[in-house]
Amino acid sequence: MRLNFTDDDWARIERNWTAWWAGELNRPLVMVEHLDPPADPGRPYPTSFIPYYGLHRSADALLDLYETKLAAMHWFGDAFPKWWPNYGPGIVAGFLGARVSATWDTVWFDMPEPIPIEALALNYAADDPWWAQVREVTRQAVARWGDQATIAYTDLGGNLDILASLRTTQNLLTDLYDAAEAVQAAVQKITALWLRYFAELEAIIAASPRGRASWAALWAPGTCYMLQSDFAYMISPRMFERLVLPDLTACCDAIEYPFYHLDGKGQIVHLDMLLALPRLRGIQWIPGDGAPPPEAWLPLLRRIREAGKLCQLYVSAKGALEIVRALGGKGFALFITDDMAEAEAHDFLTEIYKEGT
Repeated sequence: MRLNFTDDDWARIERNWTAWWAGELNRPLVMVEHLDPPADPGRPYPTSFIPYYGLHRSADALLDLYETKLAAMHWFGDAFPKWWPNYGPGIVAGFLGARVSATWDTVWFDMPEPIPIEALALNYAADDPWWAQVREVTRQAVARWGDQATIAYTDLGGNLDILASLRTTQNLLTDLYDAAEAVQAAVQKITALWLRYFAELEAIIAASPRGRASWAALWAPGTCYMLQSDFAYMISPRMFERLVLPDLTACCDAIEYPFYHLDGKGQIVHLDMLLALPRLRGIQWIPGDGAPPPEAWLPLLRRIREAGKLCQLYVSAKGALEIVRALGGKGFALFITDDMAEAEAHDFLTEIYKEGT
């Protein structure tokens, strides 16, 4: 398989993204992708959620499913070939005993039987079948595509999100008051496990010369991850400081290019603490379902940039232009959600690079 991307394209990606991380790129990074329709309309591309296909297929058989789709992708501007082993948001819960369930368009985790938080067995198991498959799929993807595409880390999840999958969200909210010390002990164990899983995946991905990426639209020349705590939407800044901030600090210390996934207006109360983390490189702002689009949050975006952090957004072409005209383009990485063919993409990129400089 040969992708629609050359060695010269890769040299440009490495040059521009490295300059962006260093604060030396005086324009936004703008990513535009286009996927050709399937050759046979009756045979759609595979779902991105690998657990849908179960545990019985070999890593090679799973990768065979995705090869045609990867070959049909086109990348424009600062977009780059990436393959992400998508096992759902927070697959670490599956590694720790949660049941992994999947449909064509989602993955979720729950426990077969409820277990009190004090009794959770938060232990590393090298032979867990889901963890074994994630490792092998990642290893085979690096061997097969690693010279042509960035092979991303799977979505490990955030410490409280993982714990919520093991306890249920409602039970964990109750635990915060009824078993506060047990919650703190559990999240500390999960953070230590998270760092171990990440290090083992990095040891595999390091064999690829095409940089690093996670599930998010970011590329980096060294270890990179989009950290998150979606559960933090429901907790106070005081609880965030006690339960989430130590986790983020430990992960930022272990990762060269860490970002944070700020998902929804309920997380804005935590933003000052995030902006004060010295090793956190930037913020991904996701307004959330039903909320105004990213371009409607200019004061928030300005706040992120004036704090010296980078900012990544998923935004329409129209919205991206509004943002760079109002705030300038430096420090933004904009993934364009509109589908564009080559000519339209090139016209748009010419315009936004000019406006954002």
